[in-house]
Amino acid sequence: MQTRELGRSGLFVSALGLGCMGMSEFYGDGEEAESIATIHRAIELGVTFLDTADVYGMGQNEELVVKAIKDRRDEVILATKFGNVRAADGGFVGINGKPEYVRSACEASLLRLKVDVIDLYYQHRVDPDTPIEDTVGAMAELVDQGKVRYLGLSEAVPDTIRRAQKVHPIAALQTEYSLWSREPEGELLDTVRQLGIGFVAYSPLGRGFLTAKITSLDELAEDDWRRSMPRFEQENFRRNMELVERIRALAADKGCTPAQLALAWLLAQGEDIVPIPGTKRRRYLEENVGALDVRLTPEELAEIDTILPPGAAAGPRYPERGMRTINRKRAN
Repeated sequence: MQTRELGRSGLFVSALGLGCMGMSEFYGDGEEAESIATIHRAIELGVTFLDTADVYGMGQNEELVVKAIKDRRDEVILATKFGNVRAADGGFVGINGKPEYVRSACEASLLRLKVDVIDLYYQHRVDPDTPIEDTVGAMAELVDQGKVRYLGLSEAVPDTIRRAQKVHPIAALQTEYSLWSREPEGELLDTVRQLGIGFVAYSPLGRGFLTAKITSLDELAEDDWRRSMPRFEQENFRRNMELVERIRALAADKGCTPAQLALAWLLAQGEDIVPIPGTKRRRYLEENVGALDVRLTPEELAEIDTILPPGAAAGPRYPERGMRTINRKRAN
């Protein structure tokens, strides 16, 4: 397995990570035994960068991950997040970056994960009511206390990132990035590269759309979160399927799957980019790992840019409420 350093942090991770969110929630029912087997297979293949969060499954995802790694803790880089707050019924309450919340959230994650230290601890979303200096200051205290090794941010704008970096080194920015979500290109990627911060790309397969395995909304479970996503709405779905057909054709010419092409493209965008495709099944994990063997020539990359330019996807990334939580500036 290839490894990549997250910026200039000194933290090396597998070139491809594993997003564990869907094992517990959002993408239909999960199967715990298969999910654990998937994590075990990932570790066997060298995919040792595991991504979870306290909000996934109301803490259940962290508990699932620890079941899988309890006898393999030293083999993985474990990343989790705080900041998104939900009510007991699962409803989204808001975002909290207050220092006291940072401390309590970390303690809760450490208990669920049954570990002494979290390798990479992200602020999941920007809290507009708490200065970034206060939030990262509290996160830095966790590093000093030996409870966290490295710090990260998720879906933050360049100004926020620069302010955070002045308080404590930030190892990674996690933000959505894929062939149909190319918003990070330009100022955001330029900023993290200038500051020596790694870029972790979540939803690198467009929530499964770029795999070309979803051909109808009827294939999604009734409680599948994607049914509420703008890009999966009927007219947008139809238009985005046209993009997928282009990806399918390119992949066929290359002799790989659409998912492998999409991941290979992302890996080719820079040695500082680490995609974390999520899956809860071993067969898709193994397919994703195959992307590491796909090499795209400059001519092929240029062709992909022509066929799938920035802004090609129909519909925003999230519904309106979700869009208000990403890439926003702090009020302070």
